Amino acid sequence: TMTGVLAEVMPDHENRLAVLSGPSFAGEVAREVPTVVASAADDPEVAAYVQQVFATPFFRVYTNPDVVGVQLGGAVKNVIAIASGIVDGLGLGLNSRAALITRGLTEIRRLGIKLGANPHTFAGLSGVGDLVLTCTGALSRNHTVGQMIGEGKSLDEILSHMKMVAEGVRTAKSVYNLSKKVGVEMPIADSVYAVLYEDLNSADAAYQLMTRSLKSELEDVE
Repeated sequence: TMTGVLAEVMPDHENRLAVLSGPSFAGEVAREVPTVVASAADDPEVAAYVQQVFATPFFRVYTNPDVVGVQLGGAVKNVIAIASGIVDGLGLGLNSRAALITRGLTEIRRLGIKLGANPHTFAGLSGVGDLVLTCTGALSRNHTVGQMIGEGKSLDEILSHMKMVAEGVRTAKSVYNLSKKVGVEMPIADSVYAVLYEDLNSADAAYQLMTRSLKSELEDVE
């Protein structure tokens, strides 16, 4: 995680680190559109300090002690957003996209629990809030990448024409490696990785997800 990296670089400030995450397209924040996010820190006083510093009448901040969960939701949602874009690019409809987002959240939650996060975090702003925005918003670069892939464009072609980074492209590889390392099943994230890096056809990926072995919706849910 980013706080883990910062803790290594600045060990004297390890207990003073905080993260802000939630459904917050930068352009809307800059225009003072009402936005709500979470401030997470191991030290509740640090989280509260960040809350007070950033809070305005148009930027509301809640505190959350779950640093791992808040960061994980903010990162992995970008991978699911690529998948959501692929669904839209393939023209698979709103039912498919809603199911994709829901099961994507299940995967994020599953990984988070394995890494010690609070499962309730993923029902909050940095979880389902950020996920829904990034999977459906027209300003989402990750969704745009996925949509173009679903429409038949290659990743190299897409990235060569993008002026801003779509974090999910790189995060897909990190999430794939991490999920294998800790033994967490993430079929949607795996499919995004395969489409991006193993040349799996996006329509074939969708078919494979729909024809996986049948199971309980609550399997592996704690």
